[in-house]
Amino acid sequence: MIKIILIYCLLLLFNNSFAKPVEDTLKVKKDSVVVWKMGGLFTTTLSQVKFENWAQGGKNSFSNITFLNLYVNYKKGKNVWDNTFDLRYGVYKNKDEALMKMDDKIDFSSKYGLAAGRKWYYSALINAKTQFNKGYSYGKDTTIISDFLAPAYITMALGMDYKPSDKFTLFLSPFSGKSTIVNNRILANRGMYGVEKARMDNTGKNVIEEGKRIRNEFGGYIKTMLSFEIVKNISFQSKLDMFSNYMEKAGNIDVNWEVLLTMKINKYVSANINTQLIYDDDVATAIDTNNDKKVDLFLASKTQFKETFGISFSFKF
Repeated sequence: MIKIILIYCLLLLFNNSFAKPVEDTLKVKKDSVVVWKMGGLFTTTLSQVKFENWAQGGKNSFSNITFLNLYVNYKKGKNVWDNTFDLRYGVYKNKDEALMKMDDKIDFSSKYGLAAGRKWYYSALINAKTQFNKGYSYGKDTTIISDFLAPAYITMALGMDYKPSDKFTLFLSPFSGKSTIVNNRILANRGMYGVEKARMDNTGKNVIEEGKRIRNEFGGYIKTMLSFEIVKNISFQSKLDMFSNYMEKAGNIDVNWEVLLTMKINKYVSANINTQLIYDDDVATAIDTNNDKKVDLFLASKTQFKETFGISFSFKF
């Protein structure tokens, strides 16, 4: 289904590229009124399991994921300005175990466009991603693997934006910069998330030079967003970011792909399936080599995948 839709959008792209200039003039006149669109979506998903004298055994548990999406969009004449702000946080508590973080996201994106032709815009984009607090490789030693602004990803790009409707956008940038920030000394010294790690003495215990906290890259960037209603009360949303570093391993493309499938039960209750696939060649994977629940090695990157499903309370505004 997704492939069919993307092929259809590409056909629209070529068709609109050869549209008559008269159509552009008419479009500008039609869009001459200032239009602000603002809104958002709040969703919280709860799950609880409780056992009392249960013969077959089991552990009491509780989990919660809360999500907030805000958008503010502006359009006047040839000018468009789209802003989105996504927040997500989730926790999990199992009996006799500490509270664990299961989801954590801060994502801000702002894109300005100046009409270049029918549905095409000269555009500039800035995107920032990080998380609220520390994350651990939960086990006996709870090794820290992330923190606020560790990592943080800031992408700035200049390019062209194809926007045939509010349901689909395709941003293409041959000139983009990506900065990876690791504002945590322990993680920076370890060389996490692609920054240059600390220089150690011969014993490997004493730091001679602290690890770098920022890594800058220059390359090409693609961002696409797609949303539509499959059938009544079932909607699909997809966000895909891809970045290629021109200066180092250009073929190893960073990928961040999020999909949300929402099945509406009534005005406030829905069933949601959310997936996220990440590949970043600079992100090492925590490994427990001897199965003692302690991280003792960080190896090369692997494809990361996350899936959540739940019944949620949602409020759109």
